[in-house]
Amino acid sequence: MDKLFRKDALDYHASGRPGKVEVVPTKPYHTQRDLSLAYTPGVADPCLAIHENREDVYKYTAKGNLVAVISNGTAVLGLGDIGPEAGKPVMEGKGLLFKIFADIDVFDIEVDEKDIDKFITAVKAIAPTFGGINLEDIKAPECFEIEKRLKEELDIPIMHDDQHGTAIITAAGLLNALEIVDKKIEDIKIVVNGAGAASVSCTRLYIALGAKPENIVMLDSKGVLHVDRTDLNETKRQFLTDRPIHTLAEAVKDSDVFLGLSVGGVMKKEMLLSMNERPIVFALANPNPEIPYDEAMATRSDIVMATGRSDFPNQINNVLGFPFIFRGALDVRASEINEEMKLAASKALAQLAKEPVPEEVNIAFKIQNLTYGKEYIIPKPTDPRLIERVAPAVAMAAMKTGVAKEPIEDWDKYIEELQSRMGLTNKLIMQMKSACKREPKRVVLADAQQYEMLKAAEIVWNEKLAIPVLLGDEKVIRRMIKEHELELNGVEIIDNKSDTEKERRKEFARILFDKEKRNGMTLIAAQDAMFHRNYFAPMLVETGHAHAVLSGLTRNYPDSITPFLQVIGKKENSRLVSGMYIVNTKEGPLFLADCTVNKRVCENDLVDITLLAAEEIRKFRIEPRIAMLSYSNFGSIKSDGPDCQRKAVEILHEKHPYLVVDGEMQASVALDQHLMQSNFPFSKLIGNKPNTLIFPNLAAANISQKLLQETGNLEVIGPILTGMKKSAHVLRMGSGVKEIVNMIMVAVMNAE
Repeated sequence: MDKLFRKDALDYHASGRPGKVEVVPTKPYHTQRDLSLAYTPGVADPCLAIHENREDVYKYTAKGNLVAVISNGTAVLGLGDIGPEAGKPVMEGKGLLFKIFADIDVFDIEVDEKDIDKFITAVKAIAPTFGGINLEDIKAPECFEIEKRLKEELDIPIMHDDQHGTAIITAAGLLNALEIVDKKIEDIKIVVNGAGAASVSCTRLYIALGAKPENIVMLDSKGVLHVDRTDLNETKRQFLTDRPIHTLAEAVKDSDVFLGLSVGGVMKKEMLLSMNERPIVFALANPNPEIPYDEAMATRSDIVMATGRSDFPNQINNVLGFPFIFRGALDVRASEINEEMKLAASKALAQLAKEPVPEEVNIAFKIQNLTYGKEYIIPKPTDPRLIERVAPAVAMAAMKTGVAKEPIEDWDKYIEELQSRMGLTNKLIMQMKSACKREPKRVVLADAQQYEMLKAAEIVWNEKLAIPVLLGDEKVIRRMIKEHELELNGVEIIDNKSDTEKERRKEFARILFDKEKRNGMTLIAAQDAMFHRNYFAPMLVETGHAHAVLSGLTRNYPDSITPFLQVIGKKENSRLVSGMYIVNTKEGPLFLADCTVNKRVCENDLVDITLLAAEEIRKFRIEPRIAMLSYSNFGSIKSDGPDCQRKAVEILHEKHPYLVVDGEMQASVALDQHLMQSNFPFSKLIGNKPNTLIFPNLAAANISQKLLQETGNLEVIGPILTGMKKSAHVLRMGSGVKEIVNMIMVAVMNAE
């Protein structure tokens, strides 16, 4: 697993365009006039405006949404002092998280300087470029002075996330954990194992929340920070105790809270048993907590526990904090990130965990009804409400403490703006992954002799997204696994042509013959069909050996879908099956149908295609808003084509009035709310911009989808086969690894 992960990590960062971030234009640049406005002579006017009023830099440049992630590489993750160049992948990664979670642009800046004064001078010199500064991976104790002095000398938000991120998230968890165990923060005894930047910041924030300093014991690698020690720096000396204790075992006895920011395995069962009733344990060492989760839960049933890992309840994850804290600070042009703003973030997170969880989060984590309690004291990172709760709380705290230069007046409008910033592209994929991890299904991969399919199988197997079943020549598959050093140990391989499958071929042939004997298929033809993977694969699903099937990587679509229809068949209430694609755009997913199956359609077919698409879209917890496309707008052209769409809309309006659907209309009208409002104000889609496009025929849909995929630089998922009795999907011929992984996840979700 380590070998696989290292190999994939290096490939991930190096493949295609090296690195994880890029700079893209935000203004038109295609014409000579565009270029004249962007640079000379047009750029002179905003320059002069800013010269007259420095604050106009926020009006005419990207400064207000630009954060610097700055490091000197002296404390990179768990790697230590590896230098600025080696730390750059981490800084790029932080920039990626800022963008996908809060739509904040980032320049990562690696400074080759360890001297505090020189480092501060360098940061101050470049500060005019940025609306905020995120200090990252700078070792203690230097990080304390660097942050303190920069906050004093600059008037933009500055935060060292290594210190404050963990503090803010754990504080939220602590508030809720204390409520659950019915203890008061001013009464509890806290043990902090680790005396680095995060530990110090956590302790300070707990004190700000009401914890008493005399009730806190901190330890470093040499033991308790005790008054009799002479080897402690100024920062550590703030947390001295005179109690007669020197070891972790002595410190945790009769304590209420253990916070671990140290190394795995240092907390023993005996120590846990010595804590007070209803203990709270935050064991945050990664990847191995100070005490393993399962061991802790088996030792004490009254424990409330959190870790830094995503595979256990209550993950303490900094991504719950920093993107939204900077978002709120930037949006009011805060001059700093103060303690009140950090506390506001903690309290917002704590409150959010108490509220009913959106169904999409339940679905993502495969939990029937996630509710506030011992195993849910902190929100999940995929909760879409985070940006609209934490950012406003931070912004409001900035306003109350007088550090906001541009206060927000209309909070409803602000929350709408936050929501509109965030497309569902990344969230959709993350939620799909979370759903699959909670209950992975057995998926037959009918083209397992292809490298792309095997690589996709390796990814979903090792990420626990699915349980792949590889179908094909076993010798060929094993040779390819060895040749490409793929980690597929334990994955089932089925060779449908081998002698070992002789009896199963006979059984499958009899089943197929019974299904198709009145459609011209003989028993001999059915027996021959079982030597073909496209028939054998869906039969594994039909007979319960697997939950889903994927095929079509090397064959034409009709050659793959026909066996699916013969073996698995349509749902009982479906007249037809349909192929739908998801196009992920910045504004959210766009669903296209029917792109793969039905060549010519009448109004009843269009109705069925629309209803199948709507049913599938709701599985992603998205309400469909549907435009029926044509070359005509609401009867502007009289001919058979538009008439078909118009009649389909009439049927849908009559029989399914709850469905937001309208047409017929041109694509330009469907996707331009201003155009629709100006010309067709009666449409049901006014104020409901369509996220689903139903095409008049297969040619139009298929061509449109392929144009978007090949020229639009957009992520496309599909085709998703709707209307089938069981989860069965036909890949686009020549699909890449990422496409296959996405479709495996779709297959797993549909297998529900």
